[in-house]
Amino acid sequence: MSEYSLPHDLAGERQRLQLMSDLLDPLYRSHLERLGVRPGWRCLEVGCGNGSISQWLATRIAPGGHVVASDVDLRYLDQIHAPDLEVRRLDIVRDNLEEDAYDLVTARAVLHHLPDREEAVRRMIAALKPGGALLSIEPDFLPATASVPAQVNAFWQGWLQWSKSAGIDYFIGRRMPDLLAVSDLQGVGAEGHTSYYSGGSPWATYWLETLQELRPKLIESGYLSQEVLSAFDTFYKDPHYWTSAITFVACWGTRRRE
Repeated sequence: MSEYSLPHDLAGERQRLQLMSDLLDPLYRSHLERLGVRPGWRCLEVGCGNGSISQWLATRIAPGGHVVASDVDLRYLDQIHAPDLEVRRLDIVRDNLEEDAYDLVTARAVLHHLPDREEAVRRMIAALKPGGALLSIEPDFLPATASVPAQVNAFWQGWLQWSKSAGIDYFIGRRMPDLLAVSDLQGVGAEGHTSYYSGGSPWATYWLETLQELRPKLIESGYLSQEVLSAFDTFYKDPHYWTSAITFVACWGTRRRE
């Protein structure tokens, strides 16, 4: 099974997913609106997490449409309900998936966790109807590599080394436009969105909660020490400290008509 490198069974995962939704759903919804989601569309969200975007899509495609909210782990989808919404366990790389079936296939912060990213994109495109739209939002951690001061930079260097060893590609965002452009898509476009935030802000809280979940694993890996993690905690709790870590790259295109 093509499970995410950061599995959903970590402690506090429901709260972390909700915080991610609060931070990223406005950007996600704005791109979906620009693609023209409308009543009657059939939509598939891959790796939907807590289902917040799939639930929103269900309000846009009614009447007559259908939304499939899919993930390899469905435990956080118990609170989403809508007449035109289907929850489905789906491994995008291995499970059977309808081809030529969807007006929209979308995924956010999923592909960088998967070991066979190119195959996942190929299958997502194959699931589109001719003229259907693909929307991907993935990270590029270039801002993290230039972070200051030295203590925070040391954390991000260790984090990126650990993530690479765990099979996570935190720079896939910059490669998505080319990956879509050489596929069976036309009208490929992309935009990067970078948030700047202070210590104690929702973004800082997201990272502190993530590290709380992963701290033992990170220290055991040898890429990060307790000293480096403690210094990071201090800066990310300080409201006078401003920084950035990720550019989220939204990339889209439509499948060629026959």
